[in-house]
Amino acid sequence: MRLRAHQWMIVLLVVGAILGVLVGLWVPPERFNVGFLGDIFLSSLKMLVVPLVMTTIIAAVGGMGDFRRLGRLGGYTFGYYFLTTGLSCLLGIFLVTTIQPGQGVAPSSEIVELVHEREAGVWPFVRDLLLRMVSPNLAGSIVEMDILAVIVFSIIFGAVLGTMGPRGKPLIDLTDALAEAILKFVQFILWFAPVGVFALIAARLQETGGGEGLRQLLTSVGKYSLTVIGGVVFHGVVVLPLLLALLARRNPWWFAGHFSPALIMAFSTSSSSATLPVTIECAEKRAGLSPRAAGSVLPLGATINMDGTALYEAVAAVFIAQVYGVPLSSVQLGVIFLTATLAAVGAAGIPQAGLTTMPMVLLSVGLPLEGVALIVPVDWFIDRFRTAVNVWGDCVGTGVVQRLVFDAARREEAVSPASPAHGPQPPG
Repeated sequence: MRLRAHQWMIVLLVVGAILGVLVGLWVPPERFNVGFLGDIFLSSLKMLVVPLVMTTIIAAVGGMGDFRRLGRLGGYTFGYYFLTTGLSCLLGIFLVTTIQPGQGVAPSSEIVELVHEREAGVWPFVRDLLLRMVSPNLAGSIVEMDILAVIVFSIIFGAVLGTMGPRGKPLIDLTDALAEAILKFVQFILWFAPVGVFALIAARLQETGGGEGLRQLLTSVGKYSLTVIGGVVFHGVVVLPLLLALLARRNPWWFAGHFSPALIMAFSTSSSSATLPVTIECAEKRAGLSPRAAGSVLPLGATINMDGTALYEAVAAVFIAQVYGVPLSSVQLGVIFLTATLAAVGAAGIPQAGLTTMPMVLLSVGLPLEGVALIVPVDWFIDRFRTAVNVWGDCVGTGVVQRLVFDAARREEAVSPASPAHGPQPPG
């Protein structure tokens, strides 16, 4: 059986990942250092993120025209995101309270530089998140890759173009053509993806100290690591496919196969934002999803839909409480659920972004910030699993919204009295 082009791409990505693991575990960096190849590949993907987000969202939102359809899109998208994020957080709390990976682990007295004092409480975090949505300097947000501000601007701008009728259509068509051109660019870059995946994985394992360094890291907090990884894998293999089958009426394994390049890329880069161009390309060119669904749901998901991060935040907070012998009541577990969910929504789509929001979760229940030092050494490894699940959750969300919003709208138009099937018939 001859393989098609996209099937060859999946095979080459898997081979690149396996070779990266083998080289990273057994070959020291002074003998074979390929980190710069991974940096070049990652930079080429990041280069396309902002223009792709702006063009796809403006074209998708502007092409809807009807504000009622836009409201339905937002309702289903946010509803799905908060549902899956909440489910993953509950799963994390259940696993960590059942397995209790913090029992018998010595507390840490180190202070991690990544963790800084933050104002306690949920409201300051929500306030900061709302402030990030509106940028006083759009050009500055683009330079800093503050994707949330870019998304808000693009949604509003696309909605305004949609209300302008024929006058706004040329600009909508232009952004649609630009989005198509950028996706062609992504397809070109993807042919270098196997080398980039190989280099990223090999370089990160070499930095850790190869096989011995990885073994020491996993031994120190192995039970905690297995709890987080087991949780995100269960969420990605069981919970999300069930939602896809029930809500989108799609075969989960077929769906995952078409998104496999994006999932491998997410695991390799640890960045849902850097993976976004590949995810959109897979949605439109491989899975056959509507450009409007992919262009509106996926950029937003790469910014606020972090199922794996929510689970990790909840597990890490309870793990630190167990290490320091701090008993948590059901009310405190509820607070962790709420703050971990919000922290996941506010976390950036960059490597190890969960560490920057972890202080809010710990402070909400009075846990010591120095406990983060226990999880930092192994966080880069766990981050790859949770990023892959974050991206997979975005993919499933696109399939769900495709059926509930766009397919439903086509069905309504087909049975509408104004449609040709029910309207005045031409004379015979």
